[in-house]
Amino acid sequence: MRIAILVEGQTEKVFLPFVRQFISNRHQGPMPKLRSIKYDGRIPKEEKLKRCVENLLHDGNNYVIALTDVYTGTGDFTDAADAKQKMKNWAGNNSKFFPHAAQHDFEAWLLPYWEDIKKLAKHTKNAPTGAPESVNHNHPPSWHLKELFRIGAGTRDYIKTRDAKKILEGKDLKIAADACPELKAFLNTILTVCGSEPI
Repeated sequence: MRIAILVEGQTEKVFLPFVRQFISNRHQGPMPKLRSIKYDGRIPKEEKLKRCVENLLHDGNNYVIALTDVYTGTGDFTDAADAKQKMKNWAGNNSKFFPHAAQHDFEAWLLPYWEDIKKLAKHTKNAPTGAPESVNHNHPPSWHLKELFRIGAGTRDYIKTRDAKKILEGKDLKIAADACPELKAFLNTILTVCGSEPI
């Protein structure tokens, strides 16, 4: 089985290796091929997304999954539900296409590991209040990580490709999925299309 996953920029490097590990630990049988399609900036929209999905399915992929941030800087989406509905409509309600969104950005899925983040940043500031995915546009999750690294005793800024990877190393993504419904939905889509039990 081949699953093409449309992702934005650095998410492919940082996050998908941990997704592959998570799926391999829970999927019985041959591991599906998770092929990442990286877009710098944001994934396509409207007719471009439809053409992209159709081309990927035509090229032998069994399914296409899109993973976008709600907070793209364009104002296209009001929340994760709106992002998923718009992507579904743009793709033509294709039964082999599954849209997903991080609300508001990828770093929301790192917030459940705040104790580890504090160690890396060398600061004891409390985590932002509320559910990780509810941290809003005024101060999205990435802002909180950058701020913690800025005020911490370390001598470096938060860099997604380096620090997000360190935060996730050795962690069970189920911890984040249990706190983040959008992440759980994304992981469950992969598990379900592979014929495995969802979490």
